[in-house]
Amino acid sequence: MGRSGRVTLSDVAKASGVSRATVSFVLNDDPRQTISAATRERVTEAARELGYVPHGIARALREGSSRIVVLNVDRGIEGNFSRSYVRGLDEELAEHDHVLLVRHGHAAPEATQRILDAIVPRAVLRLGEAYMSGHESDESDETDERDETDEQGEVGAQDAAGEPDERDEQDRETGFAANAALQIGFLAERGHTRIAMALPDHEFPLTKARLGFAREAARRRGLAPLERLVVPRPREAGAAAVEAFLAAHAEVTALAAFDDDIALRSLTALRDLGLRVPEDVAVIGFDDTEYGSLSTPALTTVRIDAEILGRIAARDALGIDTGGLAPVRGQIVDRASV
Repeated sequence: MGRSGRVTLSDVAKASGVSRATVSFVLNDDPRQTISAATRERVTEAARELGYVPHGIARALREGSSRIVVLNVDRGIEGNFSRSYVRGLDEELAEHDHVLLVRHGHAAPEATQRILDAIVPRAVLRLGEAYMSGHESDESDETDERDETDEQGEVGAQDAAGEPDERDEQDRETGFAANAALQIGFLAERGHTRIAMALPDHEFPLTKARLGFAREAARRRGLAPLERLVVPRPREAGAAAVEAFLAAHAEVTALAAFDDDIALRSLTALRDLGLRVPEDVAVIGFDDTEYGSLSTPALTTVRIDAEILGRIAARDALGIDTGGLAPVRGQIVDRASV
């Protein structure tokens, strides 16, 4: 073994009785070299027994990048979706001899660049990037009453103007738009026609997309335009906000929350105000977390398994065919709050 304690190419060469160059050709599967099957087997067996791991920096210099894929996860996207997405991404990359590095929260561009310069990643991904780019939804928070021909309307607001592209259609079937519609549809099917969207008190990267898709779903079902309710921290502020909102919007009978965290804030506020859930106001969460199952009443929510999406992202990053992998639609976890 080398001085650092790592198993080197020279160690594998000595154990297999061949030159260091031959070991390199075999382990890198160099197509330009003609090496017998017996020699290949001897080298790979020696590498396996010694526990040889390719030197990442050397491989990066040789291939032009490392076998590391970086995933940036913004604050406010923690939940079952992100966990299952990371699991699928990690497992698929591992199957193709790559490593996943996950970075959480906001980071200064300079810090990010230092990391990228150091590891020369194969690819850099951002969870939810497609929905942050404005392609799916350019929803404005400022107004509900807008011209249906406005070029800045949400997906589906201009169906008469032309055929939606394949990506939009797929998203309505199994993607983020479909899951947002699932949440609103569950309330509508139980007789709720006046619904408010319960939102966090500061912008997360996916807030506008979530609100836009929910409003589109309500419009498609012929419901009244969704009201917008911000439920802040701390507890007293949340209760005050909900109380003021319901005083001004007595017709609202259900809250569709941005995520389970906001749903639980809403449940707490309603209970503090002496209101019953779901008899007075129904509440549905989004992106199932364990805490929702422990609340009183237990939280009805939307569960999204994004493992397949992670696997698709991994293959896209590596330039591998994604055939046979298709996103799956979320499911309602029906508990007691609706």
